[in-house]
Amino acid sequence: MAVSGRLPACGVLVGSEKGEVPGLSSYAARIGRHFGLPSRVRRIAMLSVHTSPLHQPGTGDAGGMNVYIVELARQLAAVGTEVEIFTRATTGALPPTVELAPGVLVRHVDAGPYEGLAKEELPAQLCAFTHGVMQAWAGHRPGHYDLVHSHYWLSGHVGWLAAQRWGVPLVHAMHTMAKVKNAALAAGDRPEPAARVIGETQIVDAADRLIANTAEEAAQLVHHYDADPALTAVVHPGVNLDRFRPADGTAAARARLGLPQDALIPLFAGRIQPLKAPDVLLHAVRILLDERPALRERLVVPVVGGPSGSGLAKPEELHKLAARLGICDVVRFRPPVGQEELADWYRAASVLVMPSYSESFGLVAIEAQAAGTPVIAAEVGGLPVAVRQGESGFLISGHDPADYARALRRFDDHPELAARMGVAAALHARGFGWDAAARRTLDVYADVIAERGGHLRSVHV
Repeated sequence: MAVSGRLPACGVLVGSEKGEVPGLSSYAARIGRHFGLPSRVRRIAMLSVHTSPLHQPGTGDAGGMNVYIVELARQLAAVGTEVEIFTRATTGALPPTVELAPGVLVRHVDAGPYEGLAKEELPAQLCAFTHGVMQAWAGHRPGHYDLVHSHYWLSGHVGWLAAQRWGVPLVHAMHTMAKVKNAALAAGDRPEPAARVIGETQIVDAADRLIANTAEEAAQLVHHYDADPALTAVVHPGVNLDRFRPADGTAAARARLGLPQDALIPLFAGRIQPLKAPDVLLHAVRILLDERPALRERLVVPVVGGPSGSGLAKPEELHKLAARLGICDVVRFRPPVGQEELADWYRAASVLVMPSYSESFGLVAIEAQAAGTPVIAAEVGGLPVAVRQGESGFLISGHDPADYARALRRFDDHPELAARMGVAAALHARGFGWDAAARRTLDVYADVIAERGGHLRSVHV
């Protein structure tokens, strides 16, 4: 293949400021990947309007997406791509910028009142947020950002305008979709509004590339939003394998947390809201105790997390349910905890129970498995990818508490099952490191910049 243009002696030419050769940047990007050389994406603007990467996951609107953004940004920076994350300021005490990690900067944007603003009220603040993003950009030279990567539909609308104004590509990750959530609502949960459906449809049309967590999510984008399959890339999220690992084992973790060594411990970890279905676990525990009253003496059910989403309307509802079911003595409610302590809760558990009605992937399931703990999960969304059926855990079709009680019974009948499946779970989770997720994401960035005729940088070797 003949390509005109001059290649520098110490690098791969992937675009020039003048005299751009049609198709050259795409060719160079492919050549770089062929020889194991990353295409140089210098700096990206990452947008997370409604939840800050600095917030504690497990309460409010902070959850798996926060973990995703933090870990992906850190890994991108580690391989040379700087990341600036724009998020809404939620208190006046926050500094304008915070260094999250070397090469990762969090920018706080004033948009609406700092506190008391629900996620559903944020669309009215998108103009103010966009203005703040543009102000930050105005202080830089042209070409400061190579690309915009937005997370969740609110960020997508800001990203759409920013990318157009800056003349760079927009990559968008939905994380959750209104149409998918509305098709699988928990009893009594409120549906996502029509405005969100319209907004998501517009972003799908506007984005240069969509990133889906799984092939199923990519298919949902095509089916529900008429996304172009050719512009939809699948990138599995990762897990921090240094933090979430078996470490010194179950006994040591239980000792640190003050849990009995001989207990059966089914754990729920995550945001407490109808979508996550922690009530299913509590009902399953009641069924199990009805069948096996003696189990009460050695059953501990930790619920680690805080109210979120529609669960904020009735923050004590799960406590009241435990009381109505007569299981307050075995259920232990704990507030959200930091990542290091969360890893101990995973290690201490016999099994993680995740009966969600919808999950785009289920990072909690991968974290638990990486820590050596099997998972009982609903067979929804990305959980069939996150959990290997019969090896690293059990997938349940539907949300009947009796089915979850039946799965829990297996761990009571076979005390060795948790340890045996935990070994397989840890091995399975090792295939989901953030380094692989970052490499795949960089490939998406490189491809979309090349397609837009952008200027990928020279990589020196």
